[in-house]
Amino acid sequence: MRSKLLTTFAGLLFFSIQMYGQENMTYSKELFIKGSDTLRYRMLIPKDFSEEREYPLILFLHGAGERGNDNEKQLTHGSKLFTNDTIRTNYPAIVIFPQCAGDDYWAQVAVDRSHYPIGLDFNYEKGPTAHMGMVMDLLDKTLQQSYIKKDQVYLMGLSMGGMGTFELLYRKPDVFAAAVPICGAGVPKTVSAYAKNVPLWVFHGAQDNVVAPVQSVSMINALLEEGAYPKFTLYDFANHNSWDPAFSEPDLLPWLFSKIKSVQ
Repeated sequence: MRSKLLTTFAGLLFFSIQMYGQENMTYSKELFIKGSDTLRYRMLIPKDFSEEREYPLILFLHGAGERGNDNEKQLTHGSKLFTNDTIRTNYPAIVIFPQCAGDDYWAQVAVDRSHYPIGLDFNYEKGPTAHMGMVMDLLDKTLQQSYIKKDQVYLMGLSMGGMGTFELLYRKPDVFAAAVPICGAGVPKTVSAYAKNVPLWVFHGAQDNVVAPVQSVSMINALLEEGAYPKFTLYDFANHNSWDPAFSEPDLLPWLFSKIKSVQ
C-alpha cells in the first residue's frame, strides 16, 4: 500500500521519490516540479496508510536559517513533533515540510538586517514569492487527493515560516482549519480575510531580538478587532527560539487536530 501511495503521488503531483531511513519513522524526500521550477520537500505519511481512508494534512513552513537546496535542513525544527509513536497513533496525518531556496523567502517582504530586531516591509501586492507560489501549487495538487480530509488542513510555521503562515492564510483564507504562527509577523490589515474562519494559536518570545514580539502582538490585536478569539502565548523567558517551548506544549496538537473546518 505504501508503494501504491507513492506511485499515486508520483503520477499526480510529479513527485520524484527517494525513501530515507526507517520506513515508518522518517520523511521521504520529494520533488514537486512545475515547468522549469522545482520545490524540494519532505513528507511523512501515516502508519498503515490506506487510500480508502482520509487523513488530515499539515503544511509546515521552516525559518530562514533552514533555506537551501539539500532537502534536509527544513526538518531541523518541528519535524520530530510528528514522528513520536504516540502522536502518530493518536493523530495520523500527512505532514509536508517544503524547503525554500537560499535566495528566496516564504513571505513577500523586504528584510533589513542592518539592525535587530530586523526591519520588515511587507508588500503582498507584489504577489507570492516564487517558492510560496510553488507551495500554493503543491497544496492545490495535494488537496485533489481523495485521502486528504479537506476539513482538517492545518498550517504551521516559525520565524520566516511564521511570516509565510500569516501570508498564506491571507492568500488562501478558505483552506485551513487552524494555523500556528511562531515568532512570525504579518500585515495586520489583511487578517479580515480569515479572522473569523481560521482559529489561530500564536507564539512568540518576549525577549525575541530577531523578530520583535510586537509583530505578533499587532497581529493578535488586529484579529481581536475583527471579532476573532485567537490563542496567544508570549513566553517571558524566550528569545527567538520560542518554537522550543511551543513544541513542548502538551495541548498544541490536541488543540490543532480538534479544529474541524466547515466545508461547503
